[in-house]
Amino acid sequence: MVDKNILLLLAEALLYFAVMAGLLYGRRRFGIGLFVCAIGVMHFLETYLASVFYIQLPFGQLSPGSTVLFSGKLMMILMLYIKEDAVVARQPIYGLLIGNFLIVGLVMLLRNHEVAPIAPGRLPDMSFVDEMGWLMVWGTTLLFIDSIAIILLYERLGSWLKRLPFLRLFVSGAAVLSFDQAGFFTALHFYSGAPFAAMIGGWMAKVCAAFVFSFMIVAYLRFVERERPAAEHPTDGRQIADIFYTLTFRERYEDLLRQTGRDPLTGAFNRRKLELMAAEAFERDVTTAEPLSLLAIDIDRFKSVNDRFGHKVGDDVLNALSTTLARGLRSDDQLFRYGGEEFVVLSPNLGPAAAALLAERLREAVNSHSEKDFRGSTISIGVATAPMEATDFDALFACADARLYEAKNSGRNRVVSAYSELRAHPTTSIV
Repeated sequence: MVDKNILLLLAEALLYFAVMAGLLYGRRRFGIGLFVCAIGVMHFLETYLASVFYIQLPFGQLSPGSTVLFSGKLMMILMLYIKEDAVVARQPIYGLLIGNFLIVGLVMLLRNHEVAPIAPGRLPDMSFVDEMGWLMVWGTTLLFIDSIAIILLYERLGSWLKRLPFLRLFVSGAAVLSFDQAGFFTALHFYSGAPFAAMIGGWMAKVCAAFVFSFMIVAYLRFVERERPAAEHPTDGRQIADIFYTLTFRERYEDLLRQTGRDPLTGAFNRRKLELMAAEAFERDVTTAEPLSLLAIDIDRFKSVNDRFGHKVGDDVLNALSTTLARGLRSDDQLFRYGGEEFVVLSPNLGPAAAALLAERLREAVNSHSEKDFRGSTISIGVATAPMEATDFDALFACADARLYEAKNSGRNRVVSAYSELRAHPTTSIV
C-alpha cells in the first residue's frame, strides 16, 4: 500500500506539472490568463484535501492537497517569475488573496438568508463552509507570504548558486515550504485537532515535493524554454509600489544595461559601446590635442583552455581577466570586451610612454596570477596613441591590433608599442 501511495503521489505531481507547464508554455499564444485561472481553481480542492484527506507513509501522515497541489502551486509561481517577471507573478498571488477574502465576506452575508430546502435533508452545512472559508483565507495568506519569500530567497541564492539551478530551486522551495507547513499545521490543529504526526509527515513530504518539482522545472527550463524572454509588460505610474514592482524594476534595469552597452558575461562594456565612446573621446580629446591611447588585449592560447577544461572554465577565465584588468586601470580608463577573448582599454589623456607602462602593468598583473586564475594563460597587448599615430578611431584600432598580432607572433606574453623593444624573453623595455 505504501508503494502504491508513493507511485500515486508521483503520478499526481507529474500530471499537475505537465498541465501547468503546458499552460505556461502556451502563454505566448493564448495569454497568461489560462495559467492564472488554473492556479486559482485548484485552491479549494487543495485546501479541502489538506483538511480531511490524508494517507499514511513510513515517515508519517500527509495530504496530497499539501504535498502535490500546494507545493506545486508555489513552485509554479516561482517558475512564472523566472520565465516572466515579478509583475506577472504578482497576478495569481494577489488574485488568490483577494478572492478568498471575498469568499469570507460573501459567506458572512449568505448565512443571513432564510434557506428553503429543495429536498428533504438537503440543507447547507454552514459550519463546513465557515471552516473551509477561514482555512482558505489562512492558506492564501501563507501563500502570499510564501510567494514573496521564495522569490526573494531565489534571488538571494543567485549570488552563490547561479550556476546550480537545481540546488537554487530546491533550497528555495524546501525552506519556504518548511515554513508553510508549520504555519498551516497550526491552523489545522486548532480547527480539527490534527495529530503531530501529520506535521512531521507533511513537512518531509513537502521537502520531497520541492525536490521533485525542482527537477521537473530544471528539465523544463533546459529543454523546453531555454532563454528567458524579454519583458513584455511595461510598468508605469499606475503600478502598485510593492516588492514585486521593485524586483521587476531591478530586472529591467539589468536587462537595459545588457542591451545598452554591457557584456553580460564579464560586465565590461561591449563592442558597440566602444565605437560610441571612442567617437566621443576623439571629438573631446584629439581635437584639443590631448592624447588618447588604446590597448588591444588578447588571451594567449585561450582555445586550449576551452578544449582542455571546458567552456565553463573558459568563462571563469574571461571573468577573472576582466576583473584583473579593471583593477589595474585608472578611474578615467574604460574596459571593453571586443569579442571572444579580446579586450580593449580606452585611456584618455594618456601619452605613448605612459600607455606602454600601463599595458606592462596589466600584463604583469595577469602573469602573476596565471596559474591560479587563468589556467596558465597569459596576455599579449598592442598599444597605439592618437593623434601621434592615428587621426581617427579605425586607424588607431588598426595600429594597436597590428601590434597585438606582432606581440603574439613574437612569442606571446608581451607588450608591443611605439616604445617597446621586443626581446627573446617575455618582457618589455620602455625607452
